[in-house]
Amino acid sequence: MTIRHGCFFSYAHGQHAYMSKFKDDLVDALKCYLEPHFDNEEELFVDSEQLGGGDDLDEKIARALCESACMVAIYTPKYEAHGYTRREFAAMQLLERERKQWYTLPSHLIIPVIMTRHPSGLPPQIAGPGMYVDFSRYTLASGDLKTNPDFLPDIEKIVHRIAEHYHCLKRSTPPEHDCGRFVLPEIPPEWRVIPPPHFPR
Repeated sequence: MTIRHGCFFSYAHGQHAYMSKFKDDLVDALKCYLEPHFDNEEELFVDSEQLGGGDDLDEKIARALCESACMVAIYTPKYEAHGYTRREFAAMQLLERERKQWYTLPSHLIIPVIMTRHPSGLPPQIAGPGMYVDFSRYTLASGDLKTNPDFLPDIEKIVHRIAEHYHCLKRSTPPEHDCGRFVLPEIPPEWRVIPPPHFPR
């Protein structure tokens, strides 16, 4: 197995400036500060940059996940509503279970980044596993994340965690491991039970 990406970037696609700009700003900041940690690997796998129209998407996504040291998941209510993002999340959980057999994980492989909170709170999949980074104070007026002192400590935390996983995986991956055999799981069920509508009598 060859590590090709420091981190798989999992997010729900947005049509408007708020979601799109946050994703682009975070990608730019992480690439900037991750670059010194890697040799020939790409800092991030971002599907909008690296998948072509004719690709077998499931196969390409599965391989990219397997060839990534960890995952950044941009959490929004839309993220948990979409089956394909829940599927990416579940796939990285499978990889985490596998890699636990190779080395002691310094932390969970999924790094949740909170962009927008759900009115009912964070689901346990995001709040439960450990460290998440809260960017919910971000607005279109926040400017460049990689130079904004309010966000730099959080960027540094994410970069440190990705670099840690990268070096652990690089030291410990069995040479015979084949990412071509990894397949995406079925789309998992919704993360929270939606109560039936209540109508007053």
